[in-house]
Amino acid sequence: MSRLFAAAAASLLLAGSAAAQTPPPLTFPEPVQTLPGGTDYAAVLASPIRTDEDRARDAARMTEQTLRFTGVQPGWKVGDMIMGGGYFTRAFSAAVGPGGHVTAWQPAEFIAFQASYGEAADAADGLANVDVIRSPIGAPEFPRGLDLVFTAQNYHDLHLAPFATDTAAKVNAAVFEALRPGGWYVVIDHHAVDGSELLAADSLHRIDRSAVVREVEAAGFELRSEAAALWNDEDPRTANVFDESIRGRTSQFMIAFQKPE
Repeated sequence: MSRLFAAAAASLLLAGSAAAQTPPPLTFPEPVQTLPGGTDYAAVLASPIRTDEDRARDAARMTEQTLRFTGVQPGWKVGDMIMGGGYFTRAFSAAVGPGGHVTAWQPAEFIAFQASYGEAADAADGLANVDVIRSPIGAPEFPRGLDLVFTAQNYHDLHLAPFATDTAAKVNAAVFEALRPGGWYVVIDHHAVDGSELLAADSLHRIDRSAVVREVEAAGFELRSEAAALWNDEDPRTANVFDESIRGRTSQFMIAFQKPE
């Protein structure tokens, strides 16, 4: 009954909020940071590490703009949080190069849920500068000293009904410990309607941006930048992200947090 009540409450809140959405600023003039030398992002996208299927998705996922936003550089140590099919794992592998390293996290519960997640993890383990961790959802075993932890379209999964209510807090704390002082935590996810908080996480696979900011800041991070590259005015933010009416075209927020120096 409690699940039914929560679903009904979510539906009412989403319906009531859908008509009054405020888009974020349309542009941010600078990436998260600028370092000497920089990264050849065109070469990253063309890398043989990536697949033809990856490149076919680059326009919709704004991959070059996303990588620029993270500030990723050759030699960096990156954590790819909830790697899914490995799309960004391969992009970061190409971006950091042989002098860098990517630790991709595929939670054990995801592997148990769907065989393809295990297959993606095994494939990523075959890349020279990537290793995959398969620890449980509430306990990512990232190494210390990371320059960047990145997650795309999966932060809301920390609030899925099967998982403990403190999962997000535990994960954010683990990310904080894993990052070097001054390191970056970049979160991309599907917009829920403003004010919906966590109500859409399980039902629609979306999350309210303000809820993410509040949770991540509570772990000790400082909000530094965000970009509107993945904003979509045509998304009412009330449909499940897998619904064919909006799948692949959802409005998404892109936020960068920093661990204090």
